[in-house]
Amino acid sequence: MLGLEGAGVVEAVGEQVDGLAPGDRVAWASVPGSYAETLVAPADRVVRVPDAVPLDVAAASMLQGMTAHYLVHGTRETRPGDVALAHAAAGGVGLLLVQMLKAAGARVIGTCSTAEKEALAREAGADEVIRYTERDFTAEARRLTDGRGVDVVYDSVGATTFDGSLSALRARGLLVLFGQSSGPVPPFDLQRLNLGGSLFITRPSLAHYTRDRAELELRAGAVLGAVAAGRLRVRIGARFPLAQAAAAHRALEGRATTGKVLLLPG
Repeated sequence: MLGLEGAGVVEAVGEQVDGLAPGDRVAWASVPGSYAETLVAPADRVVRVPDAVPLDVAAASMLQGMTAHYLVHGTRETRPGDVALAHAAAGGVGLLLVQMLKAAGARVIGTCSTAEKEALAREAGADEVIRYTERDFTAEARRLTDGRGVDVVYDSVGATTFDGSLSALRARGLLVLFGQSSGPVPPFDLQRLNLGGSLFITRPSLAHYTRDRAELELRAGAVLGAVAAGRLRVRIGARFPLAQAAAAHRALEGRATTGKVLLLPG
């Protein structure tokens, strides 16, 4: 069964479960089998949803919101004045990442492919947007930083952007490779990191940044709390009936979506 994330209302709890009860509104980001109308979930992987957050928004917030949170406040602690390059800035993670980076005081350069996506990235707070279909993003990132390069690149694209991402970094900059929508990065000579200016690279995942209950609650609480307070805007770009999950996947694969895509059960 496909699916890892979602939100819903508790129907029943096991005998040993404390802190949850039937009727509670909950959300989750890592429960296999979530493409379903009813789901049996480990109690320690679900979190309560604040009353001010609708369940569809909660479902759209958890995985991508916590991913953006650990990127900004885990993999690297963002400092005021940092310059960050965020690929796929109009995607589900990208729009949240841009907002969180700006809230932390960074200057954000986003990349995307179309004028529509550029408008969304700018609305989220991106200071500069590079349409990589029209301009070389590495050269533009260098130009926008007066040749210095950016402090960090957040790259969810992978194979097609990896080389350019490395070249866009300043000396001792960090490349955070957290996805591979264009395919995996081929093996490369680590000497390139030296030649580029003693660069750093990491390949994180959300599972390692929500390893225990305390960290899950910290990240989920930060994301859902910001949504409830109106400090974080979650864009739901498309909704599909659960029975049309295949069509939702085709839209994602065809890069025809922005923000989050939701499946709605029966």
